[in-house]
Amino acid sequence: MTDKRKNIVLRFGIVYTVICLSFFLVLYRIIVIQFVERNQWMALAAHNVKANIVVKPNRGNIYDCNGRLMASSIPTYYVYMDLRVPALHEKDGALFKDNIDSLSIYLSSFFKDKSPYQYKAALTKAYRNGVGELQLFPNRISYAQLKELKTLPLFRLGRNKSGLITKELFRRVRPFGSLASRTIGDIFADDSKGGKNGIEKSFNTELLGTPGISIRQKIANSYMETVQVEPVDGMDVKTTIDVDLQDIAEKALLDGVKQFDAAVGYVILMEVHSGEVKAIVNMQRNKDGSYTENRNGAVSDMVEPGSTFKVASIMAALDEGKVKLTDTINTYNGEYRFGNRTMTDHNANHGGYHKITVAQAIYASSNIGVSRAIVKAYGHNPSAFVNKLYAMKLNEKMNLEIPGAAAPFIRHPQDKSHEWSNTTLPWMSIGYETQIPPIYTLAFYNSIANDGELIRPFFVKSVSKNGQIIKEFKTEVINPAICKPTTLREIRSALLGVVEDKFGTGKAVHSKYVRIAGKSGTAQISQGKKGYKDGGTKHQVSFCGYFPYEAPLYSCIVVMREPGIGYASGGSMTGSVFKNIAERVVALNSNRKPSHVDADSIDLENLIPLTKVGYYKAMQTVMANLQLPLAPNSTDWVKSFAEQKRTRVEPITVSKNAVPDLVGMGAKDAVFILENLGLRVQVQGRGKVVTQNIKPGTVARKGSTAVINLQ
Repeated sequence: MTDKRKNIVLRFGIVYTVICLSFFLVLYRIIVIQFVERNQWMALAAHNVKANIVVKPNRGNIYDCNGRLMASSIPTYYVYMDLRVPALHEKDGALFKDNIDSLSIYLSSFFKDKSPYQYKAALTKAYRNGVGELQLFPNRISYAQLKELKTLPLFRLGRNKSGLITKELFRRVRPFGSLASRTIGDIFADDSKGGKNGIEKSFNTELLGTPGISIRQKIANSYMETVQVEPVDGMDVKTTIDVDLQDIAEKALLDGVKQFDAAVGYVILMEVHSGEVKAIVNMQRNKDGSYTENRNGAVSDMVEPGSTFKVASIMAALDEGKVKLTDTINTYNGEYRFGNRTMTDHNANHGGYHKITVAQAIYASSNIGVSRAIVKAYGHNPSAFVNKLYAMKLNEKMNLEIPGAAAPFIRHPQDKSHEWSNTTLPWMSIGYETQIPPIYTLAFYNSIANDGELIRPFFVKSVSKNGQIIKEFKTEVINPAICKPTTLREIRSALLGVVEDKFGTGKAVHSKYVRIAGKSGTAQISQGKKGYKDGGTKHQVSFCGYFPYEAPLYSCIVVMREPGIGYASGGSMTGSVFKNIAERVVALNSNRKPSHVDADSIDLENLIPLTKVGYYKAMQTVMANLQLPLAPNSTDWVKSFAEQKRTRVEPITVSKNAVPDLVGMGAKDAVFILENLGLRVQVQGRGKVVTQNIKPGTVARKGSTAVINLQ
């Protein structure tokens, strides 16, 4: 019994001694770490902590005036592979060797830039050399592509076993493609530099947001990142641009510059009473004959406006009582000499206009008629003419939101830095020897439509944060009255005559759907020191005006430079584009309703709408909202047929591995089906699918590209 107790005490003593020794050992290590090895461990901890890591905020979005997204940032990724991860080297590299062949085949099929053999060689070499960042593909890939990449052999095992590394970057996208692309602008490839041009640059501070700060620390062989200061996302910018009107303007201008083979084309469409720019297009011809928006010439080009300036000249003289529209002027046979230079009218080869009124000089765009009227009024005191233009604020800089926007230059006789000769006044009166960007010409004509009030064109309505408006932009008046009301009435009548009078150079602008008033312009382009005719005469043609004439809603300017086909004429060339825009805008905004409908005369079959091939439930929703009959159906995808009293449908086959017949389908449904099959999709055109590059019934090969053409 005694031996047993001694044995227990002995065991307890041993345990107690071990515990005490462990305690003193731990206490000793604490003291050593805290006081002897402190600096060493602090240095190691500091080495594993990365502080002040910048956390990028999300760049704000840009919207059109109706809230439709025009520019946004989406994540894109560069993909790398770390061939040093321990899992790839365990058991003599069994994991790497087992997957290298299949991975190479899939990477070749996925990226389509190298053969499987080339991928295998590159991966094997990097594996042997212990490469930590082997770039798998030179370009960025989308989030959807990254998700698919992570399903490939080896990569599906996760980062720690496969070594797959991604670097996230953001790419700025414009859902409406080229529409107003130069006005919206671009950002630099290095997004930290912000906006490159357009609204992206002008409102870069608001869009950029405020970066946050985080700390990254290594804990248990993995990094943990802790945000210390949250980033503040950028604000959203709502523009004055209307996507529908922008589309109309771009299509009309593109048709025009192609028809006349012009080097450059501009359109600006503005709301008369507010000054909101609803559409702006800047088209430049490329070397291959295509047209793209390369610069904001509509607001930055310092050009001689030509005949559109004649209206400002006559307005100045009318307002000061120096000229009347009924005054008669002799233009002779279309040639007249001012000093040592001869001025000609466009019909000089047909004998000229001879005696015409000042009003007819505007209708016919007679250089001699306008110049003689202005020289008679101001020839003895040209400073009074320029002072009147200045008083009208036609030289006023408007501080537009577009970077690079220029300001008008109207020379003054007393400005000694620019020569003033005895031919300056007559040529200035018809739009030469002055430089006015197209948007300033439009602002002047807009003031005529706006009862004489000159307002600043603007491109941005508001800046908001989380739906709350932070800053709002409103109409800014530059000159409440550019002239007397009586002068304004006479000028408006003259601009209508340009389009509707028999003398008018704008007869091509006349429309049976909307009444248009405005002025055509045809000017020779100066080649600098070479003059106007060296190397052949080049022209700028334009038409500026407003519509509807009775109650103006929109003002617009169309400009083309260096048309290569046809006789240079502002009335017929740019006038036809103006007319197309005006008619389409009025049709878009039309709310007219028939005054009387005879129910018995309605053809019900023609009233049943033709619908696109597509998703039945979506079709069902639309038809229900329109209260139109639709035949029942149990399948997801159908084609439809308009019958006398309802829309009949027939099911179409959409399988999980074969490409269906997409003809007649809308872009949204076609893209949905193709992407679900693992295909990449290229969409060309608008409307319904008319052709597809992959034949119906073909087995879908993931990663291949399907091209669909729409009309």
